[in-house]
Amino acid sequence: MSGPGDGVAADRVQGDTEANPSGGRPIPRVLFLCVHNAGRSQMAAGWLRHLAGDPVAVYSGGSEPADEVNRAAVEAMHEVGIDISQEYPKHWTDEVVRVADVVVTMGCGDACPFYPGIRYQDWEVDDPAGQSVADVRLIRDDLRRRVETLMDDLGVLRGSGSPLAESGSDRR
Repeated sequence: MSGPGDGVAADRVQGDTEANPSGGRPIPRVLFLCVHNAGRSQMAAGWLRHLAGDPVAVYSGGSEPADEVNRAAVEAMHEVGIDISQEYPKHWTDEVVRVADVVVTMGCGDACPFYPGIRYQDWEVDDPAGQSVADVRLIRDDLRRRVETLMDDLGVLRGSGSPLAESGSDRR
């Protein structure tokens, strides 16, 4: 198993570059980047996996990965039925950036990679580091709205089938 700071496995990238199993267009590949890959990018990736399901390949990474995912982020996501407790901060790799269709950056500035031909979005989102769970809930909810807008832009329907995804309500 991979550990903290390891790059994203090449076999995972290769499998995600193929056509949608349902026979449609290739699945979009979305990469969320921030400095430590411990809060914002992990929560955004969790939302996209939860809301979209299989029709999207989701990656996250950081320029300076932390030792572990932010505990307040894990708790805030758990409150809405999304488990990111098994995730770990990873360093972004050129391989993943180059296969991404969309790269969403959050606070990594010049440390985030830029390659021509890839669609980039820069989201100004507060860093949950050192914040209370109550404050992280606001970040979590902001990220959900942004992820839903991204899904709309990509033409991805909500597909997890979970009551949370279908109803749009948050549990606290």
